[in-house]
Amino acid sequence: MTNQIILASGSPRRKEILKQAGLNFKVIPSKKEEITSFTEPEKIVEELAFIKADDIKTQAPENSIIIGADTIVCNQGAILGKPKNKPEAIQMLLNLQGHEHSVYTGVCIILKQGNQIKVRKFAELTRVKVASLSKEKIEEYCYTGEPMDKAGAYAIQGLFAKYIEGIVGDYYNVVGFPIARFWKEMEELGVSI
Repeated sequence: MTNQIILASGSPRRKEILKQAGLNFKVIPSKKEEITSFTEPEKIVEELAFIKADDIKTQAPENSIIIGADTIVCNQGAILGKPKNKPEAIQMLLNLQGHEHSVYTGVCIILKQGNQIKVRKFAELTRVKVASLSKEKIEEYCYTGEPMDKAGAYAIQGLFAKYIEGIVGDYYNVVGFPIARFWKEMEELGVSI
C-alpha cells in the first residue's frame, strides 16, 4: 500500500522543493493558531511544525505521511518570524546586515498507517552571512515586496541572493525545507517515498 503524502503548509517554497525532489503530494495548509511555549529556536520550530502536521492528521486518509514545517531566523538571540509591514522588514534587515545569523527549520513527519501513528520531529540549522548593506539598499529591496512573507524578511533564492556572502549548512533549509535531512529521516523510519 502506497502512502499519500500531505504537506500541511501553503508555502510555495516548500511545494517547489518537494516537487523538485520528485514527490507527488497533496497540499492541505493548517489553519491552526501557532502558539509555542518554548524559547529555544530548535524547540520552537519543532513544536510549530508538529502543530501544523497534527492539525491535518484527522483529515488525512489511512496510509498517509503528513509533513509540517516551520522556519525562523535567529539573530543575536532574537527570533525573527515574518515581518508584519515594510518598516519591520527594514529593521530586521538592518539588524541582519554585516554579520552571520542562524536559520532553523523544524519538520514534523506523522505516519498514519491504519490505527498506528508515528511521529518524528527534527530541526535543521544553517548559518547565513549577510553582506554589509546601506539603509538605502535595504529599503530598495523591501519595496520589491519580496521580504513580506519570509522569515527574517529575505529570500535567499530571490533578489536578496546577491547580498548573501556565504552559508554553512543546507541551502534548502534556508529556503524553507531541509530536503536531504527529510529524506534521511524517512529512510530511518523505513518508509520509501
